[in-house]
Amino acid sequence: MLRGDEFISSPPKKTVRFGGSLTDILLKYEKGDTTDFELLKHQLSDPDIKDVQIINWLHEFRASVAYLTKELEQLVSILLKLPWLRRSQEVVEEYLGFLGNLVSAQTVHLRPCLRMIVSQFVPARITITEDDVDISDSDDDDENLSENFNTCHRALQTVARYVPSTPQFLMPILVENFPFINKSERTLECYVHNLLRVTVYLPTLRLRILELIIEKLLKLDVSTPHQDIEDAEETANNSDSEEKSTEEGLFDMEEDEERKGNKVVSSSSERMAHPLAERLDILMTILFSYIKDVCHVGGKLDINNTKDLYRDLVSVFDTLILPTHASCHVQYFMFYICSFKLGLAEAFLDHLWKKLHDPNNPSVIRQTAGSYIGSFLARAKFIPVVTVKACLDLLVNWMHKYIDNQDKGANAYCDVAVHGPFYSTCQAVFYTLIFRHKQILDGNLRKGLSYLQSLNFERIVMCQLNPLKICIPSVVNLFAAITRKYQLVFCYTIIERNNRQFIPVVRSGTGGDLVQTCTNPLDSFFPFDPYVLKRSKKTIDPLYQFWEELSAEDLENLKKPIKKGTSEDEDDDFLKGETPQNDGVVGVAANSYESNTRSPVSSIGSPPDCYVPYPQ
Repeated sequence: MLRGDEFISSPPKKTVRFGGSLTDILLKYEKGDTTDFELLKHQLSDPDIKDVQIINWLHEFRASVAYLTKELEQLVSILLKLPWLRRSQEVVEEYLGFLGNLVSAQTVHLRPCLRMIVSQFVPARITITEDDVDISDSDDDDENLSENFNTCHRALQTVARYVPSTPQFLMPILVENFPFINKSERTLECYVHNLLRVTVYLPTLRLRILELIIEKLLKLDVSTPHQDIEDAEETANNSDSEEKSTEEGLFDMEEDEERKGNKVVSSSSERMAHPLAERLDILMTILFSYIKDVCHVGGKLDINNTKDLYRDLVSVFDTLILPTHASCHVQYFMFYICSFKLGLAEAFLDHLWKKLHDPNNPSVIRQTAGSYIGSFLARAKFIPVVTVKACLDLLVNWMHKYIDNQDKGANAYCDVAVHGPFYSTCQAVFYTLIFRHKQILDGNLRKGLSYLQSLNFERIVMCQLNPLKICIPSVVNLFAAITRKYQLVFCYTIIERNNRQFIPVVRSGTGGDLVQTCTNPLDSFFPFDPYVLKRSKKTIDPLYQFWEELSAEDLENLKKPIKKGTSEDEDDDFLKGETPQNDGVVGVAANSYESNTRSPVSSIGSPPDCYVPYPQ
């Protein structure tokens, strides 16, 4: 085998061909003689063209790139369609050299070269027809796929090395070539993976590529709400149970072979029943892996890399995620990167806080920022209680100042349209307290109670803006039960008054009259509600605080106020024996309204709507 330099300098091997040298053919074409030119195009388009022929032609084309002007773009197009990727290594190396020579001498062909390379970012298309219907898609069984992708990235790096302006021409092509969501999971997986690889050697494109990927993920996410995913899983489970009961005992031998210990190994168990959720799950897994790989070098967190990626992700979050209502999973890329270092989580909370309290931001953005703060503080295990308290101080102080300002004005009445950010902040605080009050009280009950009393919830609850009327009922009920137990504020009188003031909306339909009341006037949601995608949730679950079901004893204890005058030790013992502890995080929580209207079975990891009876 010849070395690289020997191969380039060695004369081409003789082979059967028609016409003279390439230069002669091109000169004849310029003078109007197209016979040899057409023969050349025919030879290059031959599907049975041999490796040696390709190498010889490429060798001549490399020496004649000066002739490949815009007038010969048809010939260049044929060259770009040569099946070079699935050929010998000699063909690949010669073709990469040709690409470098072509774009450096004739930049007019830069876009076609980039399109050719990007088109190889997905598996080759194979033709499949069923009942005269074309269902062609990618060839998922190509064993050389990984090697082909590596070669494509070498080609892209070669072009970028010769043409520094490559990134600005490349980005629109990456957008144009993004596969439709109805393409196979493998096609989407390969394309997204290759896009993320581009960011490694073309870092100036990273922000725009992340925006492109997350925009596509977001479209998938909003098309697959939790309820649809749960319904699809339930249907699939019922179907599997029926099949298993009819075929029971037929495949015991295979089952024994697949069983390891008490666990049956089955790759299908990780598949999502909902087809769009399956695609989203695969792509979120890739995104999480990318974030981890960028932030960790040699198994250790690289602070500079992490900070740079965090800035890009926050920018994408502001542009795409924050304005999108009720996305379920995509926003977890922020949850994940913030878990790497407490400073990142605090920076994210500070960023959200600035969005919330800035009156120049649209009200809907401020309200969403409040939802993110509450959900993040409640659900992120990696946020310590000292940070939770610092955030509560910030939020509650702002709420008190807001009440002060409203007391002096003409808008001191309950109105979501006027005070939306205030109500969103109240709900974030109530929600955080439901999740975190045990941590705040753990260890030193008196000190914890003193801190909670200093927040002066009574003034917030009793103010004329009446936040208990606007917040989600499940949050209000649990907040009322907890604050009564610790004698922080008595909410039930206000709740009863609010309930009497609700005006039902009566609508007539085929099934009779329907009485409705608006139980979520804020139209709020909790962005970090349980993550249900099976593969990628393995990344999130260790960082996530799940809802723990309340026992009858827990509910009874919530109705019992703490006796004043008891010793600190007695109180601590009582507290420790009340509910099981989980890493020091409270096991009493509330979830978004939509999730609370479902049965506990269908909302795994979140609480049902908890009703604590009013004290008599």
